[in-house]
Amino acid sequence: MELNTHTVIFMGLALLMTVAAMLAVTTRNIMRATVYLLFVLFGTAGLYFLLHYTFLGAVQVTVYAGGIIVLFVFAALLIGKGARDFTHTSILRYIMGFTAAITGLILSVYLIFTHQFPEVKPLASVVPMNLIGNTMMGADKYNYVLPFEAVSVLLLACMVGALLIARKR
Repeated sequence: MELNTHTVIFMGLALLMTVAAMLAVTTRNIMRATVYLLFVLFGTAGLYFLLHYTFLGAVQVTVYAGGIIVLFVFAALLIGKGARDFTHTSILRYIMGFTAAITGLILSVYLIFTHQFPEVKPLASVVPMNLIGNTMMGADKYNYVLPFEAVSVLLLACMVGALLIARKR
């Protein structure tokens, strides 16, 4: 295996994402889990930039690492001290979690080694950025402005609901 700059950067990002993902699901502090998730999302954006998908990398940073993490932080701060303490976990949950993880690993390895992946051919031409922008924000058929607006209204409703729930205390 040739060890060039792209390989070293990929290995570094993969290691960062793996460690941060493991810490995000094993920590007991919700704010730390959110910060670890932020590192995973930044690592994903780094992979997009490494593949020269600058538009997807920018969307990853702004939408996920920016917007979604802010929502998680607000939700964690609104829940605050009223959250239950999950420090005691039964041995049955550990056994079930370990069994599910091993089953998922075996299934993933089996599917990777038995699936016949098609050969990827490069595109004949590059899609212009203005066409991508018009498709994302157009109101015609097969455009994405309506789902984008629906998700933004849903997130706004969630924030208003969280504020109402927190205010009743």
